[in-house]
Amino acid sequence: MRHPTLQAATAAVLCCAVLPGAARAAEKAAVFPVELFEPGAAYGARARPADTRKLALVTDELRKALQEKAGLEMVDTAPKAETVAKEGPLYKCNGCAADIGKSLGADLVVTGYVEKGSGQIFNLNVAIAEAGTGKTVRGGQVTIRADTDDTWAHAMRWVVKNRLLAEPLPGKS
Repeated sequence: MRHPTLQAATAAVLCCAVLPGAARAAEKAAVFPVELFEPGAAYGARARPADTRKLALVTDELRKALQEKAGLEMVDTAPKAETVAKEGPLYKCNGCAADIGKSLGADLVVTGYVEKGSGQIFNLNVAIAEAGTGKTVRGGQVTIRADTDDTWAHAMRWVVKNRLLAEPLPGKS
C-alpha cells in the first residue's frame, strides 16, 4: 500500500505535467480599444458616433471573450489613454502598443482596427503580441458585409473563436 502523502504528491506532479498552465497565474492582457481606419476620410476627421459606438461594442466583445475563453486577466488601459492618443493609432505605431502594455504590467497586448472600405463593407483586424518583445503570437481578420451592431459583434466573436483562439495561446494548455 502506498503512503497517502506520496500518492498526493504523485497526483500533483501528474496534474502539472498534463496541465502545465494550471499551476501558473493567469496571464495579463492589455486589450486596447479597437480603432477605426478610414482611408477615404479627410485628415483629422472624427469617427461618426455610430461607428464609435460599434468600436466600443467590439472592444467589449473582445475583452469578454479573451477573459472567458482564454482565461486572460484584463489590465485596465485607461491610465495610458493619453499616451495611446499621442502615439496612436496603434495599428501603425511600429510596436508602441507593446511598450505601453508592458508599462501597465501586461504580458500580452491586444490591438485591433476596423478598416472602412465602403458604407457596407469593413475589415476587422485583431492581433495579440507579447508585451515584452512586441512579437505577434496570433492574429486574425474578417470582412464585415453589413453595418449593424449584430454583424460587428458577430465578426469579433468569429475572429476570436476561429483565428485568435483556434489553438491555445502560447503558454496555455
